[in-house]
Amino acid sequence: MTTPSGTASKRIKPTLDTRFHIDYDWWQREGQDLRVYLLSHLEPEQRRFFSDNRDVEEVDWIDPVTAEVTRVDALQRALREASQRPDFISHRTSLVDAVFRVFLANSNAPLTPVELGERIGRDPLMILRALSGATVYKGLRPIVGDEG
Repeated sequence: MTTPSGTASKRIKPTLDTRFHIDYDWWQREGQDLRVYLLSHLEPEQRRFFSDNRDVEEVDWIDPVTAEVTRVDALQRALREASQRPDFISHRTSLVDAVFRVFLANSNAPLTPVELGERIGRDPLMILRALSGATVYKGLRPIVGDEG
């Protein structure tokens, strides 16, 4: 699922110091189904749970330190758990999926191609080329107005 980039990408020329993130609004603007893509990052048994329980939006979460119970978004909680697996990002994970998974694991905190490269073991220039081309992949976009 790819589409030509929007005007924000045309306004800046990303560099190795440009910070990127997941632009969740891109998914809606492009008419893409973010939930389906997010489910693809889960373990098979987690995916089955969500396919069998489509209406589950929140679950109880117990803080391991305080034992306080809070309601959290079920899919976000499942993604957070999945991101703790050692194989969540491997050498077999595609570049775009690996970058997306880094942002899932770090609560979408912006990172540069250099920082992304350190986390996924890939060449920062290759990451920069993929994220700054004419095509926006999975909503991975530069922070608008971020020059580094």
